[in-house]
Amino acid sequence: MNALEKLKSKNNEGKFICVGLDTDINKIPVHLRKMDEPVLEFNKSIINSTVEYAAAFKINFAFYESMGYKGLSALENTIKLIPEDVLIIADAKRGDIGNTSAMYAKAVFDNMHFDSITVNPYMGEDSILPFLSYKDKIIFVLALTSNQGSDDFEKMKLVNGLFVFQQVIEKVKTWNKNNNCGIVFGATKPEELKQNIQSFDKLPVLLPGVGAQGGSLEDVVTAFKQNGRDNYIVNVSRGIIYKSNNMDFYKAAENEIKALNNNVNKLLGY
Repeated sequence: MNALEKLKSKNNEGKFICVGLDTDINKIPVHLRKMDEPVLEFNKSIINSTVEYAAAFKINFAFYESMGYKGLSALENTIKLIPEDVLIIADAKRGDIGNTSAMYAKAVFDNMHFDSITVNPYMGEDSILPFLSYKDKIIFVLALTSNQGSDDFEKMKLVNGLFVFQQVIEKVKTWNKNNNCGIVFGATKPEELKQNIQSFDKLPVLLPGVGAQGGSLEDVVTAFKQNGRDNYIVNVSRGIIYKSNNMDFYKAAENEIKALNNNVNKLLGY
C-alpha cells in the first residue's frame, strides 16, 4: 500500500488517532533509563500497546536529533517496530532550496523509509517539489499550526485578502498533481477549522494540538463530520505516551488511545 492507502484503510476502520512519539528520555519511567537503549525500549512498549488502535505514528525528529548518534539510531530502530500497514510520519518540518530539500527527501524516504513527512512551505514551490516527486508518500504542508506564535505570520493578511495560511492551502491544492499532498492544521484553532474546512478539498489533514496544547477532540471530529470528511488524523503525543510514569505506563497508553477512539466513534455515531 502507498501512504494514502494506509491512511484511508485506518480511517475506514474508524481509527483517527495518531500517536506522537515525542520521546524525551527525561520523562520516561525511571526503570527504563537504566537500560542500554532506554528510548527504544520505551517506544517499543508504546508501539506494541497502541498499534492495534492507532491510525498512524508520528516521530518528532527533534527529540532524537538532540541525543546525537544514539538518538538517530533509536529513531531508525523505532521505525522497524511499526507494521507495514501503519502510516509513519516524519515530523521534521523540512523545507529549503531545491538541492537541499532533495537530500532531506532522500534521507527520510529512501534511507529511513518513512511514509510521510511534514514540510514548511515558507521558501516556496521549489523547496517542496523534491518531496512531491515521491508519488507514493504523503507530504503534509504546514498551513495553520497549533502553537500560539502561529498568529505572527500564518494569520497575516495578504494583499489578495487571504491570510497566509489560506494562501498556503490554495497553493497546496495546485501542487497536488500526484495526489500526495496533505496539510497540517492545528486542533487548537477550532473557529478557523470550521471556517476553512470546505477549502481543504480532498487534502488529508494532520491535526496536532489535542491534549497538552488544549485542542478539543470533539471540536475537530464534529467539524469534519458536519462537512462529510473522513480523511484526517488527530495527533496526540504527551497525552498518550506520558499518561503514566509507572511500571504499567504502556497499559495506561493503551487505555488512553482506546478511550480516545471510543470518543471519536461516539461522535461519529458508530
